[in-house]
Amino acid sequence: MYHLKSLARQGAMRQQELTALAKALPTAALQTRNYQIPDRLKDVATAKDPRFFDMVEYFFHRGCQISEDRLVDDMKGKLSLDEKKQKVKGILQLMQPCDHIIEIAFPLRRDAGNYEMITGYRAQHSTHRIPTKGGIRFSLDVSRDEVKALSALMTFKCACVDVPFGGAKAGLKINPKEYSEHELEKITRRFTLELAKKGFIGPGVDVPAPDMGTGEREMSWIADTYAKTIGHLDINAHACVTGKPINQGGIHGRVSATGRGVFHGLENFINEANYMSMIGTTPGWGGKTFIVQGFGNVGLHTTRYLTRAGATCIGVIEHDGTLYNPEGIDPKLLEDYKNEHGTIVGYPNAKPYEGENLMFEQCDIFIPAAIEKVINSENANRIQCKIIAEAANGPTTPAADKILIDRNILVIPDLYINAGGVTVSFFEWLKNLNHVSYGRLTFKYERESNYHLLDSVQQSIERIINDESVQESLERRFGRVGGRIPVTPSESFQKRISGASEKDIVHSGLDYTMERSARAIMKTAMKYNLGLDLRTAAYVNSIEKIFTTYRDAGLAF
Repeated sequence: MYHLKSLARQGAMRQQELTALAKALPTAALQTRNYQIPDRLKDVATAKDPRFFDMVEYFFHRGCQISEDRLVDDMKGKLSLDEKKQKVKGILQLMQPCDHIIEIAFPLRRDAGNYEMITGYRAQHSTHRIPTKGGIRFSLDVSRDEVKALSALMTFKCACVDVPFGGAKAGLKINPKEYSEHELEKITRRFTLELAKKGFIGPGVDVPAPDMGTGEREMSWIADTYAKTIGHLDINAHACVTGKPINQGGIHGRVSATGRGVFHGLENFINEANYMSMIGTTPGWGGKTFIVQGFGNVGLHTTRYLTRAGATCIGVIEHDGTLYNPEGIDPKLLEDYKNEHGTIVGYPNAKPYEGENLMFEQCDIFIPAAIEKVINSENANRIQCKIIAEAANGPTTPAADKILIDRNILVIPDLYINAGGVTVSFFEWLKNLNHVSYGRLTFKYERESNYHLLDSVQQSIERIINDESVQESLERRFGRVGGRIPVTPSESFQKRISGASEKDIVHSGLDYTMERSARAIMKTAMKYNLGLDLRTAAYVNSIEKIFTTYRDAGLAF
């Protein structure tokens, strides 16, 4: 595959030359384009705290700057050049706004007898593919702008990793810690009903998933509510939501999917020698240190997988405390402590960080896995890592993104690296539509086939040994041996002798998805001379795929 290795082959460039080239290429590429970013987004490139939706739109338009001319050149048919340009411009405009957004308010009678109003949102950014897909979060930070931004990001995320969904997102403006389980169930079920009445949920329409403040429990309530009401005649009703418990139609590997995806995403770039040489470090996990911001589901599983691979977690940042240990923090022990005490504060095997901000400490990899806009124009110059893996959505502002690229820091963008969750959600959705777990129909057949193979090998060996000349030769070498020659499977083959389990299939599918998408991003970065600007390369890939869908499908009316 054509990627940065070909750049290295064109001469023995010194590392300094590669670094200078990486800094210069993104600017040079953008200067040759005619596409103009809208005036209302001009200030986003330098703003300290831009609106989240403006950030996503800005990155989208930056991708359009790169891809527009190529889309015109690739347009087939008898259209004139002006007509092709007009059509490309029109389709790119279609991709920008949110198709649908709904705001819902409903009353809640608390356990204590008092009443309050609950506000929620659901945005469907793009219906170029259906169903739309995106999580439901419970947070006091939920707003119309945030939900629109996250739904837009989901559109480009799904396209980036070839998951055939449009983008969507939902949020309820509550702090789930302030409500009892009974109250949360009432809130979740009522919100599901309101979405269903307006056509904002359904197996072929819109499929939510867990997000911040929600998990398997809430997804189970949603599936049950939909199946018992609007979807009571729909055999595929439980495909209306993903991230469910296993016994409710969930899939093995979904809980850890996003963190595992972050690991695979990092691995694809950290083992790429040319990218590592461009940022001045060595390939592989050996000796690499990392700091993770956020120790929830994504941060925990990311830390576990990176630690298993050989990297060392030296710091953890949470909303209520920060831990630092240059010798390493064991993620399993920290998980057990947090589950027992409800916080990481007081963890005995690491010290509370006493400096200004742990994210400014020296490390190889920084992993923001909490909230958006944590890296901005005021602190981007102080970050000392070599690689940033955006496990959270939108953690880097456009101004900070440019600073980091200029400083030769490799930013692996959110729309690629945290797509593990939606990828495995896609597998769960398919499982629900098929009404059978992966591997169930083939386990016994594959196990017996493999044992027949071993038996065949054993018989072949025995036939050869029974030949007199061969037998005499073996007896002279090893002495007389009687009985059958046992052929036993190796330990690794024994584990796979029954074929792939559902978890094996999920892990393999996720690994392949992240690897293929990483290669596509590298290829696009090289094709358009983008250097270290992986975010723009990922957006270009997404834009080109969505554009092709709109171009070939046409407009309904």
